[in-house]
Amino acid sequence: MKLNNSNILITGGTGSFGKKFVELTLKNYKPNSLIIYSRDEIKQWEMREQFKAFRNIKFFIGDVRDLSRLNSSLSNIDHVVHAAATKIVPTAESNPSECIKTNIIGAMNVIEASINNKIKSVVALSTDKACNPINLYGASKLASDKLFLASNKFDTKNATKFSVV
Repeated sequence: MKLNNSNILITGGTGSFGKKFVELTLKNYKPNSLIIYSRDEIKQWEMREQFKAFRNIKFFIGDVRDLSRLNSSLSNIDHVVHAAATKIVPTAESNPSECIKTNIIGAMNVIEASINNKIKSVVALSTDKACNPINLYGASKLASDKLFLASNKFDTKNATKFSVV
């Protein structure tokens, strides 16, 4: 993934991974724009204050469950980092349909919007809990991983490269 002179969007960008990714990307590369896509306006406000010296950062309120918003947000984007997820195991267990909507349906939306917008590359974050899952969080991330990897077989026209790390 070539980050210099590119437009990057990170879903779940206000989470712990997103914050560190933004920090390291700004330190080591020169992207044209870095878009933080998340549904948490308070965390976006805090990040905006933290990175206010950088003119190339933009903040979009959005949810990976909303395909329409994803489609419009991915316009003119080169690379997507998909870090949005319901991650807390007890939360996933007590709210299974919400976990599935975010971790599986959200993954499907990121894939579809990325193909629609001819994104060059998409990197999705996985978890150790996806290997031999014993809870819904792990199972939903395993399903998400499989969706991203299988997408390489189906997007032959645009050649969006999907990977999982």
